[in-house]
Amino acid sequence: MRDLLILSIVGVAAIFALKRPWIGVMLWTWLSLMNPHRYAWGLAYSAPLAAIAAGVTLLGLMMTKDRQQPFQGPPIVWFFLFACWITLSWLFGMDPAGDYEQWNKVMKIYLMTFVAGMLIINKMQIMAFAWVAAGSMAILGAKGGLFTILTGGNHRVWGPPGSFIQDNNEFALSLIITIPLLHFLQLQVKSVWMKHGLTAAMLLCAAAAIGTHSRGGFLAIAAMSAMFWWRSRRKGLIGGLLLFAVLVALPMMPEEWWERMNTITEYKEDGSAMGRINAWGVAFEVAKHHFFGGGMSYQHQVFFLLYGTYETVSRAAHSIYFQVLGNHGFVGLFLFLGIWFSTYRAAGWLGKNGRKQDETKWAADLGAMVQVSLVGYAVGGAFLSLSYFDLPYNMMILVVAAQVWVRTRGWERDPQVSWLEYIGLRKPPKNASPTSDPGAYPVRNGTQ
Repeated sequence: MRDLLILSIVGVAAIFALKRPWIGVMLWTWLSLMNPHRYAWGLAYSAPLAAIAAGVTLLGLMMTKDRQQPFQGPPIVWFFLFACWITLSWLFGMDPAGDYEQWNKVMKIYLMTFVAGMLIINKMQIMAFAWVAAGSMAILGAKGGLFTILTGGNHRVWGPPGSFIQDNNEFALSLIITIPLLHFLQLQVKSVWMKHGLTAAMLLCAAAAIGTHSRGGFLAIAAMSAMFWWRSRRKGLIGGLLLFAVLVALPMMPEEWWERMNTITEYKEDGSAMGRINAWGVAFEVAKHHFFGGGMSYQHQVFFLLYGTYETVSRAAHSIYFQVLGNHGFVGLFLFLGIWFSTYRAAGWLGKNGRKQDETKWAADLGAMVQVSLVGYAVGGAFLSLSYFDLPYNMMILVVAAQVWVRTRGWERDPQVSWLEYIGLRKPPKNASPTSDPGAYPVRNGTQ
């Protein structure tokens, strides 16, 4: 039954994507973030669903006229340069043949990110993209949060198997990034029940992140919470929720969890932490001696034999910064940081300029909450390997698309039709502004 449901959703969305390729972007995002097929046990588990989503989206992209060139802002330029550098790093790396699978996986994500930048144009598409990205992660977070509550935190929460976030540490960081995006959506809905539902989703995501027993995730959620409270328009409500989490949720965690968190201040006595620091040192030495870095992975035994000081065991960096540094050298790290600095600035621009008009206040909310997410990503990423995961790049597309929409006064050219008319399930009214794509209409007042 689960396989049939997933295959049906993919099949219907794929048909729609041929005419309205932005729907294909939504389908790809759902499959890539949530990995629903990994929770099935039949045909859907091994079916090339992501390839189908990418294929129909690219076909639709070639046929539609409602697209734009992808280089709409500095973050996209930095992103393009980083993608090019990754390819050079892979070709000149330690093991191009062995690293091909990882390079291919990352390039598929990056290609679809560029495609999203070309197809996510108006407010409806931006909002739909935010709902799909945040909603996909929220479902996983709700599942993990309920598991943490029901088991009293005695068992770790893990991400979808076979995904970038299957490890407990990476899953924790992905959920922390999601919480501010859910709050952004909460600010846009009018239904009281929807607001309460999104509050519950945020709390469950936080519970799941804590339930992963990730020390890096704990530091990230602390930093994100402080930034979240500062940037929120409802400081009383957010402060109350944070106080609830501290006074009610944390004391429920088992002794094993507290012992693990205490090792943050006693890292020299923790073998795992010292192994991680050793891996950071190896990454630095690899970048120092190899201009292009080690390739898609610097975790080669020869590097740890040459440069390891604490041990010679090959380990992952568990840090977005040292992972990129070891893999792609100092130039790669510079380009990688350029993506996020420029995205943070663009989000700040939205926060400042979006408040000037009623039509753009939603964009200001988006900019503020993306900045909160980026703070969580920057802090948690210092201790977790999540350099190539889709969600941060999805946030980059959201910010750039919203910035273009605000700058070009997108609300003035958007025709007024309903959601059903927009996706083509109902014929648009005769007085709607025509476009080359019958599906390219924005939402009227966010209702059906």
